[in-house]
Amino acid sequence: MNQQPVSPRGSALIPLLLFLVLFIGTGAALTAQGKSMAFYQLSAAVAILPAIALALAMGRDKFESKISVFLSGVGDINIVTMCIIYLLAGGFASVAKAIGGVDATVNLGLAFIPAALVLPGLFAIAAFVATAMGTSMGTIAAIAPIAAGVGQQTDISSAMLMGTVVGGAMFGDNLSMISDTTIAATRTQGCAMSDKFKMNIRIVLPAAIGTILLLGVLGTSGAVSHAGDWEFIRVVPYLVILGLAVAGVNVFVVLASGIVLAGSVGLAAVPDYSLLKFSQDIYAGFNGMHEILVLSMLVGGLGELIRHNGGLQWLLEKVNALAVKAGKGNTRRSGEFGIAALVSLADACTANNTVAIILTGRLAKEIASDTGVDPRRSASLLDIFSCIVQGVTPYAAQVLLAGSIAGISPVAVAVNNWYCLVLAGISVVAIMTGWPRVARKGTTPPAA
Repeated sequence: MNQQPVSPRGSALIPLLLFLVLFIGTGAALTAQGKSMAFYQLSAAVAILPAIALALAMGRDKFESKISVFLSGVGDINIVTMCIIYLLAGGFASVAKAIGGVDATVNLGLAFIPAALVLPGLFAIAAFVATAMGTSMGTIAAIAPIAAGVGQQTDISSAMLMGTVVGGAMFGDNLSMISDTTIAATRTQGCAMSDKFKMNIRIVLPAAIGTILLLGVLGTSGAVSHAGDWEFIRVVPYLVILGLAVAGVNVFVVLASGIVLAGSVGLAAVPDYSLLKFSQDIYAGFNGMHEILVLSMLVGGLGELIRHNGGLQWLLEKVNALAVKAGKGNTRRSGEFGIAALVSLADACTANNTVAIILTGRLAKEIASDTGVDPRRSASLLDIFSCIVQGVTPYAAQVLLAGSIAGISPVAVAVNNWYCLVLAGISVVAIMTGWPRVARKGTTPPAA
């Protein structure tokens, strides 16, 4: 790219605000009017088009240059990676459902797990798999179809089930030492992954335990509406992909293997299931992901236009100025709030937690250095708050994927992600109090 970003300007954020007003505002207004499926009346992939048009109209660059900026965002490696995961996840979910794998897996689970423990169990499984796998997207792709099946056979809402899975996935994405967010956070802040893990887990573990307890209380109202028989062979594809995920196998290999194995089970165990039907099921799964695939590309392009037009840089400078101003009191606290606000706003603009950390990492390190924030703590805060925002943003990839698999609004998924909400509260308390106080080597813990 030869184009240079313009100077920082807050007006560059107006297109993002327009998108949010159109999408969320329309859904909220229709909900107030009693319209069923209110958030489905205006597709997010359409609501974002006026925002993109406005972003393209802004700035003094030639239109061809702005189109190039937009397309570079659409074709970003992170966006392309998510889109391929969408397709593979859709293909696996479709084939697994067609061979009866979802029903068999759900019936197996309900045969051994009380309905009251389904939500805590799903959260714990998603958290474990995501921590081992290092990717929230792969975790949701593997576990969300099972959760959707549970919603069909119990009176637990699909929105709560999906919010629980997304919450567990974000726990692992934030904590895993092989996730992109951890790698980006530790590299930009200059600390070891193991040190960041030790600091990070002291903040997120209480949130995870609190979430499990809340889900356990809520889950006591769950009841099985109907549960049928199950054949173990139809459960095997799910067990295999979960095993591969825990073993740390690449997410593309995990999902591709799941598709092949599910198809093989169908050919062996399902009457009249053929290679032609197998291929049709894969394609049907691909088709089911077309909306979120398109939306993700468009969000990537809009985010790049906002960055190029100076919107993100404006945010960074404003947050940094506020942190410096607030530093007249408690410098450590103001620095940490500045880092948290910095990465949160960047993630809201980009809908990508890894990209948000990379964009804000250098400035966050400067803030940490100026205000005496331990690098382990600044790395943890970058990762924590980027994952919090990612988990409650309706147009974020993880939320879109879960909503698409369950056939529900991404807004419903986001507001039912209890873990990220609990983590946000605990993280704010941690900043206010300076907890946990972990001394640097050879020093005493800093005062709050």
